Amino acid sequence: MPQQQSQVAVIVLWVLIFVVFYLLMIRPQRAQARKRKEMLDGLRRGDRVVTIGGIHATIAEIKEDVLNLDLAPNVRVKADRGAVSYVRSKAEPKGEE
Repeated sequence: MPQQQSQVAVIVLWVLIFVVFYLLMIRPQRAQARKRKEMLDGLRRGDRVVTIGGIHATIAEIKEDVLNLDLAPNVRVKADRGAVSYVRSKAEPKGEE
């Protein structure tokens, strides 16, 4: 009987470890990934962004997953949508003033 109780205790301990691991690691990572996907899907022309390389730019054009970024007057580069680290400021919506 004591051996059977210790086996149940070990199983319960492993289940608790998994639950704690899920709550502290997996769930927050999923939430962070969801927020990043929403941010990348919400990019639009005129947004001021910072790339993962630290380059500050303004989105000039979006074609599927490729962004044309204005770095300075007459300086335009292409970057992957996933290269955007964060949005510094959103473009003003047209028609609203």
